[in-house]
Amino acid sequence: MVTEQEPDNGLYEHADPLDALSKSVPLDSKLASIHEALYAELDFVDRISVAAYDPATDLLKTFLASSPGRNDLVRYEARLSESPSLAEILRVGRPRIVNDLDIFRTAKHVHTKIIAEAGYRYSYTFPMYLNGSFWGFIFFNSRTPGPLAGPALRTLDVYAHLISTVVTAEMLAVRILAAAVKTAHDMVHYRDPETGAHMDRMARYSRLIAQHLAATGTASLDDAMIERIFEFAPLHDIGKIALPDRILLKPGRLSDVERDEMKQHTVRGLAMIEAITHNFGLEHLDGLDLLRHIAESHHEKMDGSGYPNGLHGREIPIEARIIAVADVFDALTSPRPYKPTWSNDEAYAWLRKLARSKFDEDCVEALIFNAKKVKEIQAQFQDPAAVAPPG
Repeated sequence: MVTEQEPDNGLYEHADPLDALSKSVPLDSKLASIHEALYAELDFVDRISVAAYDPATDLLKTFLASSPGRNDLVRYEARLSESPSLAEILRVGRPRIVNDLDIFRTAKHVHTKIIAEAGYRYSYTFPMYLNGSFWGFIFFNSRTPGPLAGPALRTLDVYAHLISTVVTAEMLAVRILAAAVKTAHDMVHYRDPETGAHMDRMARYSRLIAQHLAATGTASLDDAMIERIFEFAPLHDIGKIALPDRILLKPGRLSDVERDEMKQHTVRGLAMIEAITHNFGLEHLDGLDLLRHIAESHHEKMDGSGYPNGLHGREIPIEARIIAVADVFDALTSPRPYKPTWSNDEAYAWLRKLARSKFDEDCVEALIFNAKKVKEIQAQFQDPAAVAPPG
């Protein structure tokens, strides 16, 4: 039976300018869609950017940006405590409006200079919160100085809340996923010799490596991808949950059969991630492939001798190559009951010796280039035994 379709009579002529927000598209595409819709109302808003905050290190980090032409403010971080004008926003508890950024012309911060050199004059800064905790800022910049009329400010208020809701929802989804995997991992915390400090260190080594590769053009990694690598790095060994004590806690060398079973933690980890993301409805989370690659491929080797798939060279996802170097370096330089602690220089020399054959040479050199920051991370995130009081 054929049913005659009724005419729509113009009921569906309107195109939603924010339709992308309802789709499974990358977060930067959603921000670009919001910027385009805002520009149709306020054509002087030339740039929108988001900075994420890491309370453990007090670092504000570039995360997302939407602006025409070149964006020079990328892969940048600064301590909030050393940015009093931004810290004041949190103290006051309101958005900050700067009608003419020329008032900061004597400031020495790199981000202030870059914004000034790009010709921006007006700034509206909005703090974002996740479950009541501050986690970042949204910046609206214009090359036209203020002040703005009341209706324009109210429009910025609305769009600031919209962006905060969209970006925070994405970050919350990432953190829910990370928390779910970490909770599962913590269930076997006392079975696994790796400490929480190890996870903190290797995640930050991973970010150092990723930032350096991006800055030198060696790898195509934007700020959002670098942040995802940092978030997901501690979850690389989730598959160890499935290992029996006789293997995970064996003090001596593993037999060939036991070693083969140990290697299964990579594929089991991937299966666990697939199950968790399905159970939490996060299958379409932006950047989820990064977590999949990290869990499955962090034991692959450049010469194809790794596992589980024997990938060669650049067949191995860059995020897995980054994690491999960060994880092994921290294992070498950390105290373990079954081995002596190596110095940083000894570990660097060993990694260089095995670069190309086992580890990505660019990742190794990126870590070594940041040796000073590596020491800072080691000083801040020490193993409990290293900082425990005597007695």
